[in-house]
Amino acid sequence: MASPKEKAPATYKVRLTEKARQDIDYITGYIAFINHQPLNATGVGDALFETIDRIGQNPFAFRECSEIPTKNKIYRQAVCLSWLIIYKIKAREVTILGIIHSARKPSRIKKYRKIK
Repeated sequence: MASPKEKAPATYKVRLTEKARQDIDYITGYIAFINHQPLNATGVGDALFETIDRIGQNPFAFRECSEIPTKNKIYRQAVCLSWLIIYKIKAREVTILGIIHSARKPSRIKKYRKIK
């Protein structure tokens, strides 16, 4: 049993880049309007934001992004359904760089390193 003095672990500040916002809009829009599955699009959008919330709680729980290797392992990726959420950890902030379908070429992930 936890004592009253113990605090819950601090969460990281999560910031979505404009590219990540566009990716979410594109994914949900494609599912809703091109595939004609608006309920499925809502479910996918909710799942993406739930995963982003989990990233904010513990960003080191997800694996390092092997396409963008660094010594301090700041680039990571989280899997959500069929998509990879690429993010960067810096101090107490997590920056969601973008979302890419897992069937895409892994070499396309390297471009996320340039996103600020």
